[in-house]
Amino acid sequence: MRLFVAVWPPPEVVAALAGLERPTLEGVRWTTQEQWHVTLRFLGSLESADGAMAALATLASARVAEATIDGPPVRLGRGVLALPVDGLSDLAALVADAFGGIGRPPEPSSFHGHLTLARGRAVGTLSQSRSVQRVSFRVPEVSLVESHLGRGPARYETIASVELGAS
Repeated sequence: MRLFVAVWPPPEVVAALAGLERPTLEGVRWTTQEQWHVTLRFLGSLESADGAMAALATLASARVAEATIDGPPVRLGRGVLALPVDGLSDLAALVADAFGGIGRPPEPSSFHGHLTLARGRAVGTLSQSRSVQRVSFRVPEVSLVESHLGRGPARYETIASVELGAS
């Protein structure tokens, strides 16, 4: 199982972002609305989700977070165009602690929330002028998500979620 821990933007945020221009351009693969999420921690391949599900349950006492998307897309490396998402650093730190020792070690750099819009070798040719009008949203739950790769775009399946602020 290829797993990650994520938050999903609510439908009203997805609808607001759906209006972004997404020109057809060879070498650019636009993500679909069903793929839009913010990864808090990538776990990689695991034989079983049992340990990850137990770690996820420990997050129930975490406070509900407030995330904000504002401004133009940014390039991450050479092949990713993403919207920066602020307000999730504390939650990501709790996730890192809860999932310590599970899956791939976390990246050594600090957390920078983002929602991936496009991937591909030609992402660098895209204009970054299409700014997003500030949109904020509550993050009432965190999900454990399985990534299914293969032909076509990646497909993400939520296998468990925990409501925040439950304790």
